[in-house]
Amino acid sequence: MKKLNYQTLEEQGYEGYLLKDAPERVLQFGEGNFLRAFVDYFIDMMNEKAGFNSKVVLVQPIGGAGGEKIANFINQQEGLYTLYLRGFENGQKVNDKRIISCVSRCLNICRDYEAVMACAENPDLRYITCNTTEAGITYDPSCQFTETPPSSYPAKLTQFLYRRFQKFGKETGKGFVILACELIDDNGKELKKCVIQYATQWELGEEFINWIESENIFCSTLVDRIVTGYPRSEAAAINEENGYEDNIIDTGEVFGFWVIEGPESLKKELPFAEAGLPVLITDNHKPYKQRKVRILNGAHTSMVLGAYLAGQDIVRDCMHDDTILNFMNKTIYEEIIPTLSLSEEDCKDFAAAVTERFKNPFIDHALLSISLNSTSKWRARVMPSLEGYVDKFGKLPKCITASFAFYIAFYRGTELTDTGLIAKRPNGDTYTISDDRAVLEFYYNHREDSAKDLVHAVCTNTDFWGKDLSQIPGFEAEVASMLENIEANGTYDQMKACL
Repeated sequence: MKKLNYQTLEEQGYEGYLLKDAPERVLQFGEGNFLRAFVDYFIDMMNEKAGFNSKVVLVQPIGGAGGEKIANFINQQEGLYTLYLRGFENGQKVNDKRIISCVSRCLNICRDYEAVMACAENPDLRYITCNTTEAGITYDPSCQFTETPPSSYPAKLTQFLYRRFQKFGKETGKGFVILACELIDDNGKELKKCVIQYATQWELGEEFINWIESENIFCSTLVDRIVTGYPRSEAAAINEENGYEDNIIDTGEVFGFWVIEGPESLKKELPFAEAGLPVLITDNHKPYKQRKVRILNGAHTSMVLGAYLAGQDIVRDCMHDDTILNFMNKTIYEEIIPTLSLSEEDCKDFAAAVTERFKNPFIDHALLSISLNSTSKWRARVMPSLEGYVDKFGKLPKCITASFAFYIAFYRGTELTDTGLIAKRPNGDTYTISDDRAVLEFYYNHREDSAKDLVHAVCTNTDFWGKDLSQIPGFEAEVASMLENIEANGTYDQMKACL
């Protein structure tokens, strides 16, 4: 079977959209599945629908044999790859296929350091995107300007910006729009802070620092799409159907939403709206992040632990159980949405999309995988809704309170091992609780507690929550009552009691 490239498609008489030649206007740190199914998809759509006419140079920010293999595949395929976006949309099953043609090549910064730096001298280059994982945007003072490359991503970016400054520093309009996609708060602002620190540490001069400030736009962004990546079990059948070998097939859900915090001028530069794409450019991305974290992530965290103890294993199956679905919907619509700052209509539209996403027939999203680190997740995703509801209504939200009882019931382990805390479901199956070691040791040490004593110990553990939850009027007593019911009758019965 022939490999995917432009010649193969030409021989097949492919009639879909392809952009073979265009200036390289985007540099992307990160070649992984997420960016290729999200950012590069949007760029490809802008090329087709709005004449954006841009190619993307992918840069692998770290070395390693696995990474080199992916880079080689991308270059062998001339940047082409097949993307499948699959799921439910407006109640209909969707399986959209698109060949992405916006990528020109892939460089590895360890192997191709000078080739990456040479991109800084390309006058057409205007945009930098990145997703170097949550750990990527960190300041490491041991990084040196003379290293080729330094270890941290912000240090690499500082070197790149300095090369640009040396070439075009006297010209206005030659700085970059930098779109950070890492999953940390204020990702763009944090990246800029690190870059300024390196410029100062390396004594690159006030003129360079002023250029960073005046000629470059560091945008904080919110990204939202579940990307499932290379479909290993389906790849052979997909290649057979397509009539070509694609070693970097990518898959993701249909839903996608990108919020970019930046100046109004970006709306003219980046024609997302003209291409009909779900991308919002705004002066404040935080209300949208709050909506996503509290509704999407909060629905997961408040529902999955109880659903798992009730015998479910996959998110999609939960959506076909009326009790679990109604419990989740009541949590979202009656207890979370009233605490959010965006309009009720916006939040309800987003919540409806969340339910469709959870029903996705192409994604087997395991409840046990979502349960990882549930202590910090409950604090970040659910606790703000609890506090907001109590502040607004002066009473406890039933479902959110129950979700805390589900969390404690799930963490009722009896055996501490190197891999985690072992616990039992009501049906007798064992499972492993994964969390910080201090959390697991806490629950192990309280394994013999009564429901009432355990709830008191958990609520008053300020290391977990940053505050004493027993100070919320009635919360500790209500959770203890719910945990006693769960231990007698199960989480399913407690869900029913909340409806």
